[in-house]
Amino acid sequence: MQIHKTLVRQCLFRKALVSSLPVLMGYGAMGFAAGVVFASHGKMTLPGIWGALTSGVCISGALQFMMADWVSSQLPIREVIFLTFFLNARYAMYGLSLLEQFRGIALWKKLYLIWAMTDETYALEVECKLPPGRKNTFYCLCLAALDHFYWIAGVTGGALAGTALPFPDKGIDFAMTALFLVILTDQCREKSNRLPAVVGFGVSLFAFFLFGCGQMLIPSMILMPLIFLIFKKQILRFSAKNSKGEAV
Repeated sequence: MQIHKTLVRQCLFRKALVSSLPVLMGYGAMGFAAGVVFASHGKMTLPGIWGALTSGVCISGALQFMMADWVSSQLPIREVIFLTFFLNARYAMYGLSLLEQFRGIALWKKLYLIWAMTDETYALEVECKLPPGRKNTFYCLCLAALDHFYWIAGVTGGALAGTALPFPDKGIDFAMTALFLVILTDQCREKSNRLPAVVGFGVSLFAFFLFGCGQMLIPSMILMPLIFLIFKKQILRFSAKNSKGEAV
């Protein structure tokens, strides 16, 4: 019985490993870039150690890139809290769709799955064909742990290399911006997704002119979800109408 259980777990781990390989490619590249930025802009000793610690605790690409500037500029803690909350609020929505899948599992497993949640890990967990149960839970834990390890390895490697690069690192911090631009471009290819993008652009532009470049992020992050909540019905109606048009 124990041998069979071990074999099943090994099979599930191999399945999770294969499924997570695309994440390894992405986290390896993005994590390395974030580590280089952290080492060069963070102005701290032992960047490799700090890179490992911060990436182990903060599993968020956007925050990892921004953290270097926060440390060097000594950003007030209230702004760090606001930015962290609004940048990662979407994970709460992800969790709602996984309530049934992870119902009844051990508390430590649930807490780790919540903490290690990222966009890529969520996509793989939702794609899982295993029915809710022990096999599903173990598979998702393996996915979360592997993706977590990839991110730590990428950031740590970048932080170690960042202090020894034989060329300037100027422009490498554009990697995260480039990723979001690619996602935005892909989103705008479908008419049903264009209105949220337009709202985001309009709100950002409004916040830029009203609050300035250095203070626009928090107001825009607050205004965007408010607008989406207030005009939820109109946005859904617009998206549904354009989805039908594209289907025709």
